[in-house]
Amino acid sequence: MTPNDEPGAVVGDAALANAALRLDTGWTIRWIRRSAEVLAANRAALNTLDRDIGDGDHGENMDRGFQAILPKLEELTDETTPGAVLKLVATTLISTVGGAAGPLYGTAFLKAAGAVGAVQSLDATALVALLTAARDGIVLRGKAVEGDKTMIDAWTPAVNAASAAQTAGSPVGTVLLAAADAAEHGAQSTEPLVARKGRASYLGERAIGHRDPGSQSTSLLLRAAADLMSHH
Repeated sequence: MTPNDEPGAVVGDAALANAALRLDTGWTIRWIRRSAEVLAANRAALNTLDRDIGDGDHGENMDRGFQAILPKLEELTDETTPGAVLKLVATTLISTVGGAAGPLYGTAFLKAAGAVGAVQSLDATALVALLTAARDGIVLRGKAVEGDKTMIDAWTPAVNAASAAQTAGSPVGTVLLAAADAAEHGAQSTEPLVARKGRASYLGERAIGHRDPGSQSTSLLLRAAADLMSHH
């Protein structure tokens, strides 16, 4: 009997996928393409979330921005670094996405690009640096903290979970999954909060019961990255 015939083969398969996962330029490009697919599929849902407590166009804006990135990805080669891909995403989002999302996500990807520098592949340490720099860029731009009912409520748990997994010696795929899971829970946690930033803050307690759309799009982006563990 081989190990894969025994109970726990799923864990073995996951471990193999984790070991084979390489967050290089090709992976980074696939992440952005997958994000574009996910945001397009969730455009209406994100608009609905934003309609409840904002302008109602978050899904439209995010979809437009990521669709604008796709043709530019075709011009990149495997010699392009992951950081260069992230910088391309940043500049495109800043120039094409309206509302608060463009500057916030643009800054996040720009800071992330700076954090990973010219490395050819991201290990667990670089991934944590990427996530941390992205979160810090959003804080710098939007001045929000955890509990304000913003995308930071998804980003900060993601950073904390990724950092804890990396400190524990987990491989990069496990770190990525930890970040995605924490972002998902973080997005859910915004529902009972009173907003303290942005247009939603004008609603006071009427914002209670509604999920922050930025936290949801953050969750979608990080889940898209984690999904590539089984599709790389």
